[in-house]
Amino acid sequence: MQHILLLLPSETYRAADFIQAAAQLGTRVTVGSDRRNPLANSDEAVIELPLKNPELAADAITEYASESPLHAIVAVDDQGVITAALASDRLKLPYNSPQSVAATRNKADMRHRLAAYGVPQPAYAVLQAASDPHREAECLGYPVVVKPVSLSASQGVIRVDDPNELQPTLARVQKILHERGRPKHEALLLEQFVPGSEVAVEGLMRNGRLEVLAIFDKPDPLDGPFFEETLYVTPSRHTDAIQSEISSVTAQAAEALGLTEGAIHAELRTSSCQTSILEIAGRSIGGLCARALRFGLGVSLEQLILRHALNLPIHDLQRTDAASGVMMLPIPQAGRLVEVTGVDHAQAIEGITGVEITIAPGQLLIPLPEGNRYLGFLFARGHHPSQVEAALRTAHKQLRFSIETNCDKSATASSIT
Repeated sequence: MQHILLLLPSETYRAADFIQAAAQLGTRVTVGSDRRNPLANSDEAVIELPLKNPELAADAITEYASESPLHAIVAVDDQGVITAALASDRLKLPYNSPQSVAATRNKADMRHRLAAYGVPQPAYAVLQAASDPHREAECLGYPVVVKPVSLSASQGVIRVDDPNELQPTLARVQKILHERGRPKHEALLLEQFVPGSEVAVEGLMRNGRLEVLAIFDKPDPLDGPFFEETLYVTPSRHTDAIQSEISSVTAQAAEALGLTEGAIHAELRTSSCQTSILEIAGRSIGGLCARALRFGLGVSLEQLILRHALNLPIHDLQRTDAASGVMMLPIPQAGRLVEVTGVDHAQAIEGITGVEITIAPGQLLIPLPEGNRYLGFLFARGHHPSQVEAALRTAHKQLRFSIETNCDKSATASSIT
């Protein structure tokens, strides 16, 4: 029986889906996490790993594998990808190189590599402690976007429209980094804002070749000042020519970074001028969004990823649904969640296939740009992308979130529309 190590950070949404996919494949599973994962049952070994220190975590994996040989290592989220690359390299298991994966985890390094290969991307500058941010912003031209180089899920990403906003925004982002335990003078990325429609690409790298699994449109404008994703709908309604360009730029980006194996997730902007890569990650789509995708005879994205990692046959990469989509439910205001109502009404909307509320009553709510979580997820399927989008928007209107605000501790009913 083949043996796979799943790196599941304690904060991941995706533990249950990956463990279920491994069980369906009849694969022996070991879970590696920064603390003992409550979803791991008695049939699964669990090893605690210091995922914030990839070198030490890779050492622990190598020692574990000396007594219990592994056939594959899969990191399901950003927090584990460097550890997986280092450990796979030491154990001679198929994976992307540590250098390639490290570049996906540092937005400045990513920009440099993409620029060296001539991949279309936003004009940018890296702000170090000695940099003059006002001069760099003037050179790029307003509006600009400030980004931490090390965070994900749009945390700390803020658009700046004029010079008066720049210094307060930089201070706000540095405070976010401090609260996340990042170094005091960590570099920031300053990018020229790129107008256009945003899309996401889900793909699988096999022997250095990109196979596009899905192109998601993002129908809601993402123009700032914060960049909270909500709707993902596939197949894309862009023309065949634009979709081909999206796939081509994604493949160029993967090649520039040296990504050759496994899942990739890319974010791009496309307009009448060109298609630009925003980011590319060496892992699959985040949150529970993968549940919007099914392939062949109902195979999940997680099963595809594990099949590829274990070198098992993959027979059919065609999606099973005419159209599908997901809505990530944004946090409307800071406070503490009291209750959620309207779930049954949302579930009853034609085309809706699932409603998942992922923050429990009593938990703290922190909106973007300081936060990095969603209230939950809505899923839909239909004959056409427009039907899927309409179902998601209608279901969203059925939900009501009662939130106890931080200022007066009174319960305030908020509709996240």
